[in-house]
Amino acid sequence: MQPDSFRLRLSALMGFLAIALGASGAHGKVHDKLVAAGELAHWETAVQYHLPHAVLLLLLTLLASAKPLVVWAWRLFFMGIVLFSGSLYVLAYTSTKWLGAITPLGGLSFMGGWLLIAMSAKGK
Repeated sequence: MQPDSFRLRLSALMGFLAIALGASGAHGKVHDKLVAAGELAHWETAVQYHLPHAVLLLLLTLLASAKPLVVWAWRLFFMGIVLFSGSLYVLAYTSTKWLGAITPLGGLSFMGGWLLIAMSAKGK
């Protein structure tokens, strides 16, 4: 069975963004702005969660894209990246502290995705 091309493209885009955002936070003007604002730790946390979950999106798309629970897990992981890492990126770059209230929703999405993966595994 062929993987879903839309999810495959979004998974690859999430991986690309994780590397690009990680690199921009480690070097150059973005890095300097984050250090000056004391927000580098938030950016690093965003990358720390973003990259492995982007890899997971790709693996789920390639290996188990037909299982309904796995599709829902993929969606939750995607939302987790957007809500958790996305809110931290914007918070770190803009110092908009209220965005920290959104971050836990992303964490809950990550946890829900992992639970769905566990539930999708059938015993023999």
